[in-house]
Amino acid sequence: MDFDITATTLYGLEPLLALELEKAGAKETEILNRAVSFRGDRELLYKANLSLRTCSRLLVPLRRFKVRDEKRLYEVVRDIDWKKYLDAGSTLAVDSVVHSKHFTHSKYAALKVKDAVVDQFRDRYGRRPSVDREKPDLRINLYIAADECVISLDSSGTPLHIRGYRQEGSAASINEVLAAGMVLFSGYDGSCSFTDPMCGSGTIVIEAAMIAAGISPGTLRRDFGFFRWKDFDSSLYETIVKKLKADAANKTLHPVTGSDISRGTLKTAKNNIERAGLSDIIDLHQGAITDLLPPPEPGILISNPPYGKRMGAEDINGLYKDIGDTLKKKYSGFEAWMISSNFEALKHVGLRLSKKIKLYNGPIECRFQRYSIYSGSKKAKYSAEREGEGS
Repeated sequence: MDFDITATTLYGLEPLLALELEKAGAKETEILNRAVSFRGDRELLYKANLSLRTCSRLLVPLRRFKVRDEKRLYEVVRDIDWKKYLDAGSTLAVDSVVHSKHFTHSKYAALKVKDAVVDQFRDRYGRRPSVDREKPDLRINLYIAADECVISLDSSGTPLHIRGYRQEGSAASINEVLAAGMVLFSGYDGSCSFTDPMCGSGTIVIEAAMIAAGISPGTLRRDFGFFRWKDFDSSLYETIVKKLKADAANKTLHPVTGSDISRGTLKTAKNNIERAGLSDIIDLHQGAITDLLPPPEPGILISNPPYGKRMGAEDINGLYKDIGDTLKKKYSGFEAWMISSNFEALKHVGLRLSKKIKLYNGPIECRFQRYSIYSGSKKAKYSAEREGEGS
């Protein structure tokens, strides 16, 4: 039986998520703000949690209603039959996202939802569920925008960007969902080489390698919120996992490489790559981008260079100029992408920009920019092909 599901994501990744969902078999997809709504059954819910690369959480809405005060919120939530989803001896947690003049504190709104649930159990059964923020039996999601409220069950539990491979990270580590979105925006599918010459803790190259190998990111995880739901079908879940793993087997791969100037950072990347089971796929090299040789065959390059928070303006502008000069000299035939929040430094790359996409790295507004690197007669061909493309 089909039901409504909402997949949340990061700003700018909504079209990618909608496409992923449609390929997975979702029905009636609709792009929202940082989310995509769709319809599907229990099998699709499990599969989506396991396979989606650009999704943060998968929510199952229980009730949508208008709300302008805490009394109305409490009454509607208490009217839901929570015994269908929870037992008196179980645990729960309430997450909240609130954008409303009627509710100025999201944690207080979440508290009223929790009160409504536990009060129902205490009055009906004389016992009440307890709160467990880390690993509850049921995670409830409260969303309020203006006077529109949605109460949902969170099927994911831990956010889906936590794949399970990154137990270590650098100070500038990028979110796994964002990294996967960047790789998908580039059009990379494993049919050419891939490199990140400033790879940090390895998130971008790991996400690229998983895409190339057809590895579903959720198959690296050991837990989802729906594991503790009353209607969890473990047999169905195991069947889906086995099929996803079988589909990823025996793929021929082109080179996937990462490099970084820091030996310590590369050690972190190596550990993350090993946990992801990708040591046979990804090659790491130490060195600055200006000193390294590119992969032997042209392909796609994606990099997340420093934004200059700890560098002077002259230093950061010089770094971006050096990156651009290196790409022009060494990476002919490559399509290079860079993400940065330093819009001034990006001007110093010195390459013709063919596309830019607005994204957010955490709370930081960034531009994800593409440069197609040709030389000689190819330059004129490239200019003609790209004429009129968004920039």
